[in-house]
Amino acid sequence: MRKVRGFRSALLAHFDRTRRNFPWRFDRTPYRVLVSEFMLQQTRASTVLAYYEPWLRRFPDWNALAGASTEEVLLAWKGLGYYARARNLHRTAAIVRDRYQGCLPRSPAVLMTLPGVGEYTAGAVGSIAFGLCAPAVDGNVRRVLARLLDAERPSASRLREEATRLLDPARPGDFNEAMMELGATVCTPRAPRCGDCPVARHCEARKEGTVAHRPAPRPPRKIPRTDYATAVPVDPQGRSLLVKRPETGLLAGMWEFPAVELLPESKRPGGSGGGSGLEDSNVETAALKRLAELGVSGKMAGRLAPVRHAFTHLRAVYHPVVVRCGEQALRQLHLPKKQAVRADPHDLDSRALPVAQQKIGARLAAWLRDCCQVATRGPYD
Repeated sequence: MRKVRGFRSALLAHFDRTRRNFPWRFDRTPYRVLVSEFMLQQTRASTVLAYYEPWLRRFPDWNALAGASTEEVLLAWKGLGYYARARNLHRTAAIVRDRYQGCLPRSPAVLMTLPGVGEYTAGAVGSIAFGLCAPAVDGNVRRVLARLLDAERPSASRLREEATRLLDPARPGDFNEAMMELGATVCTPRAPRCGDCPVARHCEARKEGTVAHRPAPRPPRKIPRTDYATAVPVDPQGRSLLVKRPETGLLAGMWEFPAVELLPESKRPGGSGGGSGLEDSNVETAALKRLAELGVSGKMAGRLAPVRHAFTHLRAVYHPVVVRCGEQALRQLHLPKKQAVRADPHDLDSRALPVAQQKIGARLAAWLRDCCQVATRGPYD
């Protein structure tokens, strides 16, 4: 027990001296803590800094967030990625407002019933916002514990048991943050700064010389690739068509240029993963067919450079095809008004577009500028 007390004391003293001054550490009300934890899931703190305070200005409490539309929430989250987090946070706010009278439940077990709240988030919120003795094991803490234990592939239950044993009951929130901070700044995946570590004398991996190998890297998994023919219709005013994605699934409820999935790479003739294996005519035909399904006709006018985007489970490649349409073409859609909108590609910031779709919009805007420049040149320019 003396070693455990020494570990806690050394770690917290280091944290008190060196902690980074993130805005979510100054006001630990439950709402603000939960917002920060949702934003920090799978995202670097340096990235979250640009979103946290603007979000709180737009949605300062449970009521403001619960009363907002999905479109407003996704727009405020735009660029932060993993949009399911935004939808889950939105749903959680409505539950807290309607079921719990605007007070976030204190119990980690009850917190885990809320959308998007797992064991780690429940522990982090419970300890930081409510001072509960609940461990919080994220990726950084997993690495710190694996090295402390000199464990190659420690199980989740073993890590949780060790985190619970070490947790300081007097300052559980600070302790959990200190462990995360240690992993993020000192006990890093590569080139850990063991000489600066406040708990180095407790580290079994350092004694055994195995720090670089703890924890053992997870075996790489093959991430499939999917190609999309993406129709980019343009009317005479340079406006394009955006359609809303379904309310469930990948990028739910967000806007995109009309697209259709092409034949998977493994099923293409000669598709071994080296090249795209796509015929230009197939992409263009698929894009025009997708527009026809929406009631839009036009002529192929050009191709934009492919846009690649990596999701956690998928490598997506979008192949944009520009289609020139008549004045009325984008008005006669086989979609409800709320599912489609005409948009100026130079002004897409007011729409909740995923990153890949923003890139397509930027390329379309550049393509239109080039077309205008060519059209205005004299015969001898």
